[in-house]
Amino acid sequence: MPYVAVYDANVLYGNEVRDLLIRIARSGLVRAHWTTQILDEVTRNLAANRPDIVPDKLALLRDRMNAAVPGALASGHDELIEGLKLPDPDDRHVLAAAINVGAEVIVTSNLRDFPPEALSAHGVEAKSPDDFVLDLIDLDTALVRDCVRQISAARTRPPKTVAAILDALERAGLVESAAALRT
Repeated sequence: MPYVAVYDANVLYGNEVRDLLIRIARSGLVRAHWTTQILDEVTRNLAANRPDIVPDKLALLRDRMNAAVPGALASGHDELIEGLKLPDPDDRHVLAAAINVGAEVIVTSNLRDFPPEALSAHGVEAKSPDDFVLDLIDLDTALVRDCVRQISAARTRPPKTVAAILDALERAGLVESAAALRT
């Protein structure tokens, strides 16, 4: 049975981490979810920080993400939002989606925005992308390594080696995961 997770916007922002998390979801090890609001935040931040990416490419990114992981786009959680309490009220939709899809984990780089006491009553925990991928490495090292190899094989302009992908993941904060995958 796959691990059910909601990917927060901040873990879908960076190319290598996003690519790894999506490939892991495509493998069947994880049943990943995100929301329209999460995708809005990803594309809004990419547009603000990367003006070289034209709006059509951002729309294509959304379409490709949703096509890559059928069923990932969560809906029907809006009625839960108002009853939830989090330090940042703007993050309530993420927890609402997690509750609605039966997620065990919210994968986020903003752990302080998802305190354990606010999540535990709903059977959800927040994990950093590094801790999440480490858990998956413990479950199936070969599968996660294969996902990294797939990323390397897909990068042709310019080409990227597995070592370069691991370096990029490490720079993106997956320090322990990259180290585990190097051994």
